[in-house]
Amino acid sequence: MRAITVRDRDAGAGGLALTDVPHPHAAENDVIVRVHAAGFTPGELDWPSTWTDRAGRDRTPSIPGHELSGVVAELGYGTTGLTVGQRVFGLTDWARDGSLAEYAAVEARNLAPLAADLDHTVAAALPISGLTAWQGLFDHAGLATGQTVVIHGAAGGVGSIAVQLACEAGAYVIGTGRAADRETVLGLGARAFLDLDGEDLHQAGEVDVVFDVIGGDVLDRSAELVRPGGTLVSVAVPPTVRPEDGRAVFFVVEPDRARLADLAHRVRAGRLKPIIGSVRPLAETFAAFARHDRTPGRTIIQVG
Repeated sequence: MRAITVRDRDAGAGGLALTDVPHPHAAENDVIVRVHAAGFTPGELDWPSTWTDRAGRDRTPSIPGHELSGVVAELGYGTTGLTVGQRVFGLTDWARDGSLAEYAAVEARNLAPLAADLDHTVAAALPISGLTAWQGLFDHAGLATGQTVVIHGAAGGVGSIAVQLACEAGAYVIGTGRAADRETVLGLGARAFLDLDGEDLHQAGEVDVVFDVIGGDVLDRSAELVRPGGTLVSVAVPPTVRPEDGRAVFFVVEPDRARLADLAHRVRAGRLKPIIGSVRPLAETFAAFARHDRTPGRTIIQVG
């Protein structure tokens, strides 16, 4: 099969290549998915799991990408709950070959059924962004109706979904980003917007939750915004500056079949809309990685 592979840890996106690789093996409780669309995270070439397995052994050439939507092509021994020919979407394991390939091996529990009226490119934009937004806001921060939340990077893949989910939950949402993002973020339902380059972050006042996807100085300064009993949540890096009388949480998104199904239902009902800025063929994955930061919304790779 054809797949995007990477061998050289120091080459960055320049080390990506479209190559022929062996068809994946379906281990116990695995599903082989014929990939129609795949998502990726630009920073994943820096993740240790891209280069080594869980035992620390080199696993290159590795296939990046960890979001997919497609059709079940094969079931591994003991796999239940899914059938050959069924449309599915979900997450691949961090330390196994990923989704930027014609076929991918995935644990069945990491996949959710996909309705026939939901496009594969939309579904591929949901798993990491949608699950990260939900888990950060509700599982880790416990965001509730009437609370105030600051969402950094509110026009990005994770941030834009977080804004929509928080608004639907009845929270007062303050989004942040670049000046050019203002109308996009307000259009998603945020009540206010702060330009991180030109406005004082303290204009947000005291808030119950800060949800950060940026890290660095923005994350450090955000600790001062959290009111007593509030929560600072980051998916960028572990916070080094903690709220004086609150919690600081860093987490890595976890697969969740039931929540994936819920997110897909929200999309079908028109209550949630992932922002997809570009759809590219598999052969243009290198350009997609290299230019991702200059493309509004998520970039999705169309494989099938």
